[in-house]
Amino acid sequence: MLVLSGGTGGPKLLRGLLTLLPEKELTAIVNTGDDMWVSGNLVCPDVDTVIYTVARIVTERWWGIRDDTFRTYEELVKRGYDEEMIVGDLDRATHIMRTQLLRQGITLTQATRQICRSFSVEATVLPMTDDFVPTTVITDRGEMHIQDFLIKYERKPRVLHVNPKHGTMTPQVRAAFECHDSVVIGPSNPVSSIGTILSVEGVKKALKDSFVIAISPIIRGEPVSGPARQFMEAEGLPVTSLGVAQFYEDFLDVLVVDTSDSDVESHTKPEGLSVVHHDILMHRIEQSKALAEKVLAIIKQRGD
Repeated sequence: MLVLSGGTGGPKLLRGLLTLLPEKELTAIVNTGDDMWVSGNLVCPDVDTVIYTVARIVTERWWGIRDDTFRTYEELVKRGYDEEMIVGDLDRATHIMRTQLLRQGITLTQATRQICRSFSVEATVLPMTDDFVPTTVITDRGEMHIQDFLIKYERKPRVLHVNPKHGTMTPQVRAAFECHDSVVIGPSNPVSSIGTILSVEGVKKALKDSFVIAISPIIRGEPVSGPARQFMEAEGLPVTSLGVAQFYEDFLDVLVVDTSDSDVESHTKPEGLSVVHHDILMHRIEQSKALAEKVLAIIKQRGD
């Protein structure tokens, strides 16, 4: 199964899929627009969250490694050095390993494969591109890296536009699309997590040739988490499940919305779009499993 993922909603869905499918059958194409250099090391937050999720070591906050310590970060702060991001000690080892591999001349995709092996992860985790394509946010305080908007400025500036960069599709991502007839878009932020993947050359065309199911990250007009409201409003999208459908309308076949969004059919939706109602909250693994079962049933029904 092929899943497009950001750093929270997508991994929650993957957690459910892992209870139903062999790990080696899962492939995730992951947002790298949030990537950032921190103290000389490349941090890939969404890629790492996916890896840690598959390895069953991700924290309940959906970033970092469970039971990690922060002694290095705390010591740096004590000495007057302010890191851009709070990085755990075990998590930092991943970033050091990645950066050293990149300095040896291999690609981000190859480095990610080696990191997966180091955690005994059998799923295929693919960065959306090997290019460094940091997403920036244009605000009333100027243009800034998305991580600065989220961490340094605590999402307080008014967002005018989200600016993903255009990366080159890797051979591995191209092969993943060619090997899968169906694609599932996890309930990640459509603009800043999935929109970045859509900006990679060739991805939209590949999705048009696929059967695409997306999980809405919006329930009754409110995002489940993160800055989706600010980003969707900045791009002129209604903060509703149908706003998500509009963002994906060029290729979307099925949109899974929460059972509480019962009025979706009364609004104008993209032509040919099917809407399926299901509980999309995934606070517990049982909820993730139930939603994953629904997604698999939709794919199976299409095959039948």
